[in-house]
Amino acid sequence: MADVRAFRAFRYDLGRVGAFRDVVAPPYDVIDPPLQDALYARSPYNVIRLILNKELPGDDDRDNRYSRAARHLREWLHEGILTQDSARSLYVYHQEFEVEGHRHTRRGFLARVRLEPLGKGRIYAHEETLAGPRADRLKLFHATQMNLSPIFGLYPDDEEAVQELLDRAVGRSLPLEATDHLGVVSRLWPISDQHVLSQVSALMSPRPVFLADGHHRYETGLRYLEERRAAGEVPNDEAAPNFILMMLVSMSDPGLLILPTHRLVSGLPGLTADRLRSVLATHFEVEEVGNGDAGAQSAWELIQADGGQDLLGFGTTADGAWQLARFRAPDVAARLAPEHSPAWRGLGVSILHVVVLDHLFRAALPAGASQQGPPGPCRYVHLLREATQAQASQQCDLAVLVPPASMRHVEQIAGNLEKMPPKPTYFYPKLLSGLVFNSLRAP
Repeated sequence: MADVRAFRAFRYDLGRVGAFRDVVAPPYDVIDPPLQDALYARSPYNVIRLILNKELPGDDDRDNRYSRAARHLREWLHEGILTQDSARSLYVYHQEFEVEGHRHTRRGFLARVRLEPLGKGRIYAHEETLAGPRADRLKLFHATQMNLSPIFGLYPDDEEAVQELLDRAVGRSLPLEATDHLGVVSRLWPISDQHVLSQVSALMSPRPVFLADGHHRYETGLRYLEERRAAGEVPNDEAAPNFILMMLVSMSDPGLLILPTHRLVSGLPGLTADRLRSVLATHFEVEEVGNGDAGAQSAWELIQADGGQDLLGFGTTADGAWQLARFRAPDVAARLAPEHSPAWRGLGVSILHVVVLDHLFRAALPAGASQQGPPGPCRYVHLLREATQAQASQQCDLAVLVPPASMRHVEQIAGNLEKMPPKPTYFYPKLLSGLVFNSLRAP
């Protein structure tokens, strides 16, 4: 059973630090150097100093970004910048945001969730992880002994019983509120009513949890727990390292949006629509839809209207042409990726990478050329205008519009204990860091 708990979070004392918006930040993995500088300048207490402290020229094994994060955390705890709530609570978290001209509100709640090996209990992953980010986050776990950012988890609840219960408990109480650099409005309410907490725990216990974002941090939490057990620092199942901070959102929440992750492919100089059509023709039905921004818009609208995973949009930068290509050879995908399920092979991102980039383009290379497929990497963007802007500035040779995976795909593929190809989903917006912190120390 999923073990979802209320907890006594550490939170900023806004009487000491000022505006809530000045101390929160996006997750570390979407912060570039300019945004890091801006967050540093916003407040001496911004959470950026914990989640992504700056690297300095003189850093060594003893004095580095991790030790500085730990020092800031100790000082903030000692000075009362961060204080622990007196009562065990769940923390209702709403995010109001705009995508493509439409306003949405995503609703969830922050809790401690018992760590389980992925796929062996009730918690499932859908993305592969990389060793580098895991090692980075483990160093931060060691240094701070604190969950500084929530993992994003999803759970099935067709009737949205859990969230409706929490939102009723919030009533008309005023939230803490912060607007981030993208205009996303975050609102936070603590709930400490024991009757409500018990009801939520009971409602959540039979439900599986699917990780939407934060896979690296979840796996790091498992590794940290193993280390603490080996060191004799986990005396029982209630010890703090058994749990991790998580935001939980119903899969049926109307504000739960999965944005597409379009691909910008380099390493194909001079690729034209005619040449692309000849490459795709063996396994795809190809149709011209227009040129330039208007062609891209038409391609994307048709992909959205289709609603399937087998229709991709291809824009060749050299001539500005856009084409739609519908995949018609599932037997080829089965031959190229026999180790995966039909659901995995049917994803748009799987079709693109397995069939087009790794197979068709490799087969189309002239004799003696590299046999590793397109030599340039893919960049990932989420909005149509980002793809067209990249083409306008000649930042790629081929733009590919990919339909987003649905919650059904996430649940089905993760439930099969499979991992999706890289960057299959983008759950927008990202969760803020700095709303609440979960200690990994013994009470």
